[in-house]
Amino acid sequence: MQDNHDRPDTQRAVIDDQFTRQADLFANAAALHNAAALDSLVMAASPKLTESSLDIACGPGTVVAAFAGRVGRAAGLDTTAAMLDQARRLEARLGLSNVSWYQGDVGALPFADGAFDIVSCRFAFHHFEQPEQAFAEMLRVCRPGGRIVVCDAVASDDPTRAEAFNEMERLRDPSTVEFRTLEFFVDLFRKFGMPTPISSFYKVPVEMEALLKTSFPANDHRDGVRQLLRDAVEGDCMGLNLRAHGDTVRFDYPAAILVSTKA
Repeated sequence: MQDNHDRPDTQRAVIDDQFTRQADLFANAAALHNAAALDSLVMAASPKLTESSLDIACGPGTVVAAFAGRVGRAAGLDTTAAMLDQARRLEARLGLSNVSWYQGDVGALPFADGAFDIVSCRFAFHHFEQPEQAFAEMLRVCRPGGRIVVCDAVASDDPTRAEAFNEMERLRDPSTVEFRTLEFFVDLFRKFGMPTPISSFYKVPVEMEALLKTSFPANDHRDGVRQLLRDAVEGDCMGLNLRAHGDTVRFDYPAAILVSTKA
């Protein structure tokens, strides 16, 4: 996972700290390896065996591995060395022979213009302080006729619910900048002259204590995360389908996949 290079001593440092600590847990998180969700993302890009793909902020390489069987060459880029170590372990475990890994910054991708047919990013835009810069780089390294694929959890259109969601997430994971709305992402494509993206949706079910086991909250304030979630159950104040379940809370991250073809 990664962010832009404009604040190397702040956001990048927080991301590197969070995802170095999370690397092993993240790589083994079942929700992030859901086969149906991965297949939906890959197939939305209409990959061909003659094509190449790049996944930015690739984390432990899950999306790259999913593309590897459907393209000629699949690459992944991340800023965190520990995440790339996990990706190489996944490559070895699956016996992949057409993947490559790069350490770098989404704000300055180390690739030529039009180098890839498919450029994707999954569950990372909420870490980006300058999402427009990241999107511009994705577009630059995508060839004309290639596809841009963005997948992330989306915040409620209700500003109050969106802010409550983001308050909880920033405490749970200090590398979170902001979960944006679906409208934000659609407008991002349009802002760069892309056709209105085709959108599809799914939910990532979460249980509070299981989530906290893979999290490193600010000042280790786990009880603060618990309280925010419990307080938000009545009225679903975060827009996450929050519901009490015994002593815990269950909810769903609403995820969107958006795809558009570069002219």
